[in-house]
Amino acid sequence: MNTTTATHKKLFPLMNFRENGWLSVSDMHEIYWEDAGRLNNIPVLCLHGGPGGGSNPEMRRFFDHRMYRTILFDQRGCGKSTPYSEIRENTTWDLVDDIEKLRENRGIDQWIVFGGSWGSTLALAYAIKHPDRVKGLILRGVFLLTDAELNWFYQSGASFLFPDCFERYVKPIPEDERGDLISAFHKRLTSSNREERIEAARAWSQWEGETLSIRSPSVRAPRFQNDRFVDAFARLECHYFKNKGFFEEDGWILKNIEKIQDIPGVIIHGRYDVVTPLSSAWALHKAWNRSQLQIIPNAGHSSLEPGIVDAIIQATENWSKQF
Repeated sequence: MNTTTATHKKLFPLMNFRENGWLSVSDMHEIYWEDAGRLNNIPVLCLHGGPGGGSNPEMRRFFDHRMYRTILFDQRGCGKSTPYSEIRENTTWDLVDDIEKLRENRGIDQWIVFGGSWGSTLALAYAIKHPDRVKGLILRGVFLLTDAELNWFYQSGASFLFPDCFERYVKPIPEDERGDLISAFHKRLTSSNREERIEAARAWSQWEGETLSIRSPSVRAPRFQNDRFVDAFARLECHYFKNKGFFEEDGWILKNIEKIQDIPGVIIHGRYDVVTPLSSAWALHKAWNRSQLQIIPNAGHSSLEPGIVDAIIQATENWSKQF
């Protein structure tokens, strides 16, 4: 599909969930899930971003409910999962285990895994650990959670393109702590001082919200102005990024890419994605033999950029004929 000239496709009608509930995954955590579509349809797991972003039923609109069965869940500490904004017992590997428990709970042998941004990180980590459970991967806005990516967005890089937004981002941090902004924010986002914590959460979340779309910093989802949402969003993101995604070493995903070489994948990435630069998607594609990369002109990081919507829907339509 020529995404340069393609008209923004209409998303599929939203289908309400058929079943929903909570699944206990530890003595502390329960995750909320939704299951929509006929039981004999192609199962697909939709992974939200963040960490801490929470699922959105609109994610189902990328999939034709006549062909697909979509499963969503709120990862630990966010959305409707409990306890809210909790960072204890909350690591990448906890979430990978949660996905397996959810798969078993829903009676699914194999599924397609769809994720964008942090959702792509988690999808890749899960596929590497459980390749026999993954039919295929559809990834948008690839994020490998490397030191270089974290430094680019949270320290120095994106700041040169959005200096006005960056100034608002660093405002809660004293100048003598700005040499390591992730650590400075982590200190405040884990503080017992409620006012300090919310101020930091607002600044952290606004920075991402203002850089998501190619259209302008003014295009920002209302949830980024909701204090309850930003508290979990910022705390969980910073917790994961301070701990380098809980990976054993920098570049862990690419260093383990041989484990998913037999899994087909579609990678969709905006040319002007500032949050997760195209270089990560490019490196993943070059290392992953069965991947297809679509670089979307005139698109940033948001999943709702017109060209990105078109490409995701085209991928789901193509795969509905293959599986």
